Amino acid sequence: MVEGTIPGTHSLDSKKPNVIVKAHIMDATAIDRALVRIAHEIIERNRGSDNLFITGIQRRGVPLAHRIAEKLYEIEGRLLPCGILDITFYRDDLSLLHDQPVVKKTEINFPVHGSKIILVDDVLYTGRTVRAAIEALFDLGRPAAIQLAVLIDRGHRELPIRPDYVGRNIPTSRQEQVKVMLEEYDGTEQVILEELVR
Repeated sequence: MVEGTIPGTHSLDSKKPNVIVKAHIMDATAIDRALVRIAHEIIERNRGSDNLFITGIQRRGVPLAHRIAEKLYEIEGRLLPCGILDITFYRDDLSLLHDQPVVKKTEINFPVHGSKIILVDDVLYTGRTVRAAIEALFDLGRPAAIQLAVLIDRGHRELPIRPDYVGRNIPTSRQEQVKVMLEEYDGTEQVILEELVR
């Protein structure tokens, strides 16, 4: 908790709205269970793991992609190559970001052309992040297929994009936000639902 705030809320400065934690949606066990289920669904849908490659969208899609790859290894005994995709320059709101947007690395060590790629992200919202990721992948080659796996689908789509694999569907309002916290970046493992309070 940030000092000087009411428990359950936090605000980085007085001009920004406070954030109230409305619900704890998933803990570490629930996240792991969802990823196991997604891995099994991937194997079932693709009748194995041949010609499958996994790519995580920066940032939290990356550790989730690696975890799914580990689950697939436990099931199939085959470790799938796992890529990292940065979509900064493919965003349709790039002009609204800082003058110098932070660019993270893209690392795709497998042939994109002709491959089946499992694209992984933490939260699916409007669909614009996924659109940008698909565009970034097509700049690297022409995949045979792209399938989308997300930990959370919170609705409010603005583009005709639908996930193939979902850890959990969470109905939300636009005033709410879903925060996925992972050990790799946050030192904790949970998914919470917050609401902005102005």
